[in-house]
Amino acid sequence: MIDLSHLDELARRLSSLVPPGLREGREELQENFKAVLQSGLAKLDLVTREEFDVQREVLLRTRAKLEALERALADLEAQLEASGHAPKQTH
Repeated sequence: MIDLSHLDELARRLSSLVPPGLREGREELQENFKAVLQSGLAKLDLVTREEFDVQREVLLRTRAKLEALERALADLEAQLEASGHAPKQTH
């Protein structure tokens, strides 16, 4: 979820850039900026930092498990070769 306080701040900054002659409708303009920003961001496939970090940790654990399994497989293959049994190659 996008932090709306950041959008509010950005909308305020954008409305402050409006020339002085057009500032009468500043609040309305600020709300329009905010709506456009929310709409544009909603179209993006974004995740929160927390979601990203959780998925990163899952990936790191999965990678560690994969590496452990690869080492175990290599050890088993070495044991088979040492005992005179060649491992079967699968394709």
